[in-house]
Order: sequence, then structure tokens, then C-alpha cells
Amino acid sequence: MSTEAIPAEKPKRNYNALFGLTLLALLVLLWVILSLSTSSFASANNISNLLRQGSMIAILAVGQTFVIITGGIDLSVGAVVGFATVIAAMLINAGIPVFLAILITLLVGVAIGLFHGFGIVKMGLPPFIITLATLTSLRGIGLLMTNGNSISINNDAFQVFSRNSFLGVPNLFWMVILVGIPAYVFLHHSRWGRYLFSVGSNAEASRLSGVNVQRTIYMAYTLSGLCAAFVGVLLASRIGIGNPTQAEGWELQAIASSVIGGTSLFGAVGSVHGPLLGAFILATINNGANLLNVNAFWQRIITGVLIIVIVYFDGLRRRGGK
Repeated sequence: MSTEAIPAEKPKRNYNALFGLTLLALLVLLWVILSLSTSSFASANNISNLLRQGSMIAILAVGQTFVIITGGIDLSVGAVVGFATVIAAMLINAGIPVFLAILITLLVGVAIGLFHGFGIVKMGLPPFIITLATLTSLRGIGLLMTNGNSISINNDAFQVFSRNSFLGVPNLFWMVILVGIPAYVFLHHSRWGRYLFSVGSNAEASRLSGVNVQRTIYMAYTLSGLCAAFVGVLLASRIGIGNPTQAEGWELQAIASSVIGGTSLFGAVGSVHGPLLGAFILATINNGANLLNVNAFWQRIITGVLIIVIVYFDGLRRRGGK
């Protein structure tokens, strides 16, 4: 049967656009409130730090969003980031050209994503289980490779990139744009993006409509692994070391950013701009809380409450649409 039988996504796109505007308004409101509440929030140094803090989680959230739209989850992204810092550090220190070292590291992320797809599609494992197993395994493999130590990267040019700016904007934020634009085109203006939504809505109906469901699942997890490995390269550049214990808990921040950005944990609803805004909303909350000397525990509570509220209203929206 023809793949043209897949229904259009206009209602979801309209919802995503409206929700995106709401998130943008919230982000602007937070920036205004914090600028008036603190003397240092609006400083150039603080804004640069905030953008750097949010950028890597934002890229992770984009990759996570591809997976969640299909109705899955990827708990391994934080571990993939840490593992990627080790791979990049070892390759660069071995004298491999930086470009080639980065390419190999990205391919490792792709391989991990393909492994997740294989576990889900061929072995029948739930996404939660296979990605949780990878999370714990990669941490252990990385520790074995490094004997539990950090690897200092001996290439200054590699480290300088993440600390510099272009046109007054941190290079790490430019990397968000580099990922975000093609991700937006892919998700919202390509048949492959429609396939992701279709599989998340009803995998069996998608299969009957001619969609290769297995290939779509492989694609979603591969993109998530690729984004995580890319963030690992950026993190290695920023901190100048390879350490498998880095990015602890980042998978939860990526999921939180995606959900706050309007991605439905039930699948079939999501965007690229939403998770990006969600990541910077979280970064703003954390940054502002630090400037206001708010206990770090409250930052986690606020994030948890935001997730509960948004998932609750998403559930109401889904029930109201039936």
C-alpha cells in the first residue's frame, strides 16, 4: 500500500507552534524576572555561561525527542556522552587527527543507537530495559578502559573551540543551531519525520500503510546515539578530559527538557523547537536559583513539578481529543 495513506500532521503542528510560543514567552518572562531580581543575571559572562550550560542538554533533548515520538525512551544518553569523551580523548592523544577522531566518536554513537534498535526490533526487549542495560554497561566499560582515571586531552586547539565565541555568541550555542535546523527539517518536512509520528501513534496501522516500522525505530535510536556522541565530543572539548563518569544524570535532564518542551511520553507528539526551549528554561531556572542562593534541592523539585504538570495536561489533552 502507498505511504501517502499516512494522515497529515497539521493539528499536531498547530499545537506545537502554539505551545512553542508559550514556552518562548515563559523563557522571556524568566529572563526579565531574574534580570530585575539579581544584578548579575543579565551580565555578558552569566548569559554566556547559561547558553553553554543549556546547549549540550538541548542537543541531547533533540535526540531524545526522536525516540520519545516513536513511543520509546533512551536512558543511555548520559552514559554515551561520558563514553564518547573517553573515546575522543584516547583517539586524540594517540595522534589521530582531530577531525577523524571526532568522526570515529560519532560513529561509535551511531553503533550504540543501532544496537538499541536491534535489541528492540529483533530481540523484543522494551526500550527501557535495553537502554538501561547500556547505561550501566557503558559506564563500566569506560572505567575499565581508563582504569578509573580521567584522560587529559593534550590538544589545545580542540579544547579552545568550546570556550570561544563567534559574533559574541558561544560556539556551543552555534552547535545547537547546527543540529536544530536540520533536525527541524527532518522531523517536520520529510517523510521520515512523518514516519516517526506515525509509528508513535499506531505502529501496526503504520505497518499496514506501508511504513517500515523496524527501520523507523532503528533510525530514531541511531539519531539519539549520534546526538549523544556529538555532545560527548563537545563536553570533552569543554572540560579537556575524557571521563566515563561525566554527564551523570544528563539522560533525565534530556527527558525533562523534551517533556517540558511539549513532547508527549505517550508518543506521536513533539517538535524540535520545544525541547530546545525546554532545555534553556531548565538552564535558566538552575542558573537563576544559583544566583538567588536557592537550595539546589529545590531546583530538582521545581523540575519534577514542571514535568508532572505538563504530563498531566498532556493526558487531559489526549483524552479530550478522543
